[in-house]
Amino acid sequence: MSTPTEPAWAPDVDKTGAEVQAEHEQTTAARRTWRPADLSAVLDGTYRPPQPTVGARDDGVGMFYPGRAHAVVAESEAGKTWAMLATHAHEMLAGRGTIYLDFEDDEGGVVGRLLAMGVATDVISKYFAYIRPEEPLNVPGSREDLVDALGDIKPTLVTLDGVTEGMTLHGLDPLSNKDVAQFGQMLVKPITTLGAAVVSLDHVTKDKESRGRYAIGAVHKLNGLNGAMYSLENREPFGVGVTGRSGLYISKDRPGQLRRHSLPSAGDRKWFGDLVVTSHHEQFVEVTIEPPAGHSKDSAFRPTHVMAKIANALKDKPAGLSKSAIEGAVGGKHEVARLALETLVNEGYVRIERHGNAHRHILERAFNE
Repeated sequence: MSTPTEPAWAPDVDKTGAEVQAEHEQTTAARRTWRPADLSAVLDGTYRPPQPTVGARDDGVGMFYPGRAHAVVAESEAGKTWAMLATHAHEMLAGRGTIYLDFEDDEGGVVGRLLAMGVATDVISKYFAYIRPEEPLNVPGSREDLVDALGDIKPTLVTLDGVTEGMTLHGLDPLSNKDVAQFGQMLVKPITTLGAAVVSLDHVTKDKESRGRYAIGAVHKLNGLNGAMYSLENREPFGVGVTGRSGLYISKDRPGQLRRHSLPSAGDRKWFGDLVVTSHHEQFVEVTIEPPAGHSKDSAFRPTHVMAKIANALKDKPAGLSKSAIEGAVGGKHEVARLALETLVNEGYVRIERHGNAHRHILERAFNE
């Protein structure tokens, strides 16, 4: 993993959390947002668009924008937590503070995964804060505790795990656009104004046909983001002693700097990479975020001939075929067949259906070599 650039927010290390909050409130109060914006940087050519410098894919491409709101959405067991903890580990190992604000799990589950990933205890103690709220922010002392944590850790990354549960804790309705906006103004925006990338983890509906690009709940969960939204789709299940894999797709990229590092996929999504979790045993897990197959600058290999053979093999199989059956049908090197099948899945030509412990690959649309 590459070393991230200096974060946009780097306040005086001697300031307390209360002093940081007071400074933020003074800056916010002094800002007159209904006045015309200063366009001089844009007009004189010195303006630079935001860059994703928080976290990184294995090839060094960043994933999240400092000071902006993001989301990662998926069905259960698709790897949202693993993906985010890999990003936290990247930031911590580069000497950056991070906060995990969790409305679902507990410290044992989250920190236990960091330890299994090989993050040293002293690194976690110095650069990681875990918060498990059980009362809303308006309870006396709660907001002050969060402000102190932000001032102490000075995070470049803050994860909000369980947005629906977090809204419910505050008496807000995830199905209401007004309540979603209120939750963002109350919790997300104040953190982004301090320069941290905020990433909300959320669930999607079970119905793939109707879910579109959205998480469970109101459309504003997508519309209110000014960073990026990723979705994860599991292809090979995770578990102890096995290697699991989920595709990582871009559903929204407001600053527009991530899409050029991705490949086309089904619909209007972009295939950004794969989350790969290799469990050697419960205490040793390797987590990587790989670039999409064929995206390497050293190789533009895309096995279209084998892709066509797979599509042809699936054409008359409405019930689909297993991966091993596909490899046997197309012949040749298994690694090429796997790459071809993976590319077909990520580009929307083939879908995967789970039947118990088995996975069936079904042709969605014709592939033309």
